[in-house]
Amino acid sequence: MTAISYRDRWVSFRNHGRDLEELSRLASQIALSFMDHYYQNGRFEEESIRLLCEMATHFEDPRWNRAASSALFEIIVEGLCDDFEEFQPETYNRVMSEVIDFCRRLPEGKELDEALRDFGIATDRDLLARLERTRSTRAYPGISRQPRKVLVLSRVTIGADVAITSVILQRLETIFPGAEFVLLGSPRLREIFGGHRNLRVREVEYVRRGGLFERFSAWHEALAAVREEPRQTSPDHCLLVDPDSRFSQLGVLPLTRNHDCLFFDSRGSASYLSRMNMAELANHWLNGVFGVSDFRYPRVWLPEGTLEAAHSACSAIRACGCRHLIAVNFGVGGNWRKRAGPDFERKLLERLLENPDTVILLDKGSGDNEEAQVRVLLEALRSSNHSCEETRFGSLGEKPLSHGVIGVQCSIGEMGALISRCDEFIGYDSACQHISASLGIPTYTVFAGSNNTRFIRRWSACGPARRRIIHVDTLSSPGPLDVEGIISRIMDARSQ
Repeated sequence: MTAISYRDRWVSFRNHGRDLEELSRLASQIALSFMDHYYQNGRFEEESIRLLCEMATHFEDPRWNRAASSALFEIIVEGLCDDFEEFQPETYNRVMSEVIDFCRRLPEGKELDEALRDFGIATDRDLLARLERTRSTRAYPGISRQPRKVLVLSRVTIGADVAITSVILQRLETIFPGAEFVLLGSPRLREIFGGHRNLRVREVEYVRRGGLFERFSAWHEALAAVREEPRQTSPDHCLLVDPDSRFSQLGVLPLTRNHDCLFFDSRGSASYLSRMNMAELANHWLNGVFGVSDFRYPRVWLPEGTLEAAHSACSAIRACGCRHLIAVNFGVGGNWRKRAGPDFERKLLERLLENPDTVILLDKGSGDNEEAQVRVLLEALRSSNHSCEETRFGSLGEKPLSHGVIGVQCSIGEMGALISRCDEFIGYDSACQHISASLGIPTYTVFAGSNNTRFIRRWSACGPARRRIIHVDTLSSPGPLDVEGIISRIMDARSQ
């Protein structure tokens, strides 16, 4: 269907439509049509982007606007970000420039427009030209100056912050040993980085499921923080590091006028080898920027109190007779395609429990859906006469087992502390795999939901201990998954 036909359908819906589900279907079809052209020959369908922008800003009810903004971001933007093709960054930049240019011309976009004009950006061409200059920066221009403060933008997701941001923090600490470090992002970052003595988390939230203006509001917050932080210390040099963050929409939106900004182009550099993971890319980029050869694995700095509580709980379990402690996480962050299914999850746990004196700490996940899935899983195990307990992190030591499964309700930082006391970690592609690898724990990741080789390699865990990927094709398999085959591959990887 042509863009003109989609516009006719949108006009008809705008005049007569009353069904939110119908609106969501139309937005998804427009977004998928855009991606069809992109996949076939790299063609940029500008009219599709404009249509989605109209649909995402037309209604008074934000739920209706989110139908189109979700299609725009979840299908087009995230699809481009996960592609890692050579011409993907150019397409992404054009998409975001079109979206920003549309929004700034609306009455609700007055603040966005004024902020951009303050940077001397009047058109989408100005945005693209500035971005090209940012991406072409290959060396740090202020190497002779030692900044007193280094501001680092969060990558928004915990897994990416472990894989990338923690590497950047470590490397810059060695280059600028006297600087104060400020990480702009979610308060949840304190759960995994709160033990870092020279790092302060300044809370700036990004709404991943919001409308267009809600997503851009994060840029306004980040911009305010970037302008305020230097005034809190001294007029000395302040460095900003953007690791391809959602706060700047991957560098499209500016946060500083001067050259004291480093941008990690994690998706677009031709100098990156296809087999590198994100941590290796970050190290490679920093070597080029500062002209030094160094390497740091990802790292987490868990708060001491959380570590002590995890140590106490796991010690109680081992004292009860457990000889092998396994951390398992089946969370997928709402992306159901990453799951290999409940049958696989149950049979995997049963196979692990064939070894005597084994206890599995099963993360109950976040959100009602993940908790419900874990409850069903535990009930299935109980029906097979396996010992199962459920508890919260703070009460874990009160329910020790010598053999069985303990479902644990915990935060990401608490789960990280538990992983640090386990003998191995098994789970889907998620933040936990990156945390586990960074802690030096043997890590086995069931990587489903993508058949893009470069995407899988980029997001594979990096750390000093054994790391293995077990790829599961949940997209193109014609029939049921070979559950026994997947489990056998996991067992083979563990035995090597």
